[in-house]
Amino acid sequence: MLLCHNARMTALTSMPRSSLDHVTDWVFDLDNTLYPRECNLFAQIDTLITQYVMDVTALDFASARELQKTYYRDFGTTLNGLMHRHSIDADHFLNTVHAIDYTPVDPHPDLVEAIRALPGRKFILTNGDTGHARSVLRRLGGDELFEHVHDIRAMTFVPKPHRAAYDGFFALHGIDPTRAIMFDDLEKNLVVPHEVGMATVQVVAGDDFAHEQVEAWELGRSTGPHVHHVTADLAGFLRNLP
Repeated sequence: MLLCHNARMTALTSMPRSSLDHVTDWVFDLDNTLYPRECNLFAQIDTLITQYVMDVTALDFASARELQKTYYRDFGTTLNGLMHRHSIDADHFLNTVHAIDYTPVDPHPDLVEAIRALPGRKFILTNGDTGHARSVLRRLGGDELFEHVHDIRAMTFVPKPHRAAYDGFFALHGIDPTRAIMFDDLEKNLVVPHEVGMATVQVVAGDDFAHEQVEAWELGRSTGPHVHHVTADLAGFLRNLP
């Protein structure tokens, strides 16, 4: 099944598995996790972020792009870096960079049914905003699947991978991390979940994926102890849980 236009996903072998029978709370990142990176949806956002950095800093394209990725790597989001270094208005930024075309995300009934069948509560924990998440979910066909979308505003703009982003989420929803699991495309966002006792799954692109807008570290696949499972087929993983 095609998950998006021209997407090809391949399942990867998981790390040595332990049972997930204990999980009662299922926590999913949004971008490049609930939809495949091959859709290049985030590439649209990425382009708008570069333009935003150019407008704020008056840098040329290449310099703005380098600064954007530096902030993304070092602050968790480019937004966080711009807020710290340039005192920008977060709402203006979020509204600007999420003015995109969502049609590259195809409906994915297999994924929707696999998530619906999971026992317990389901959440989204995203460095994006709720409006963006709802737009993606409507395209997937699963707007009603999740108990709550915990977005960057709910994090008070302190994003993953910072510990505070997770702690506030756990506290608000009464989540016991030792009975929860985190799915994310960025392995660095799984460090804290592992440390607090969550099971972790890194959702990755296919082996042959490459894009000029994506840095190598964004596609990194970790075999470190904080990544318990790796998959390029989220629906397949959820249908065949360890």
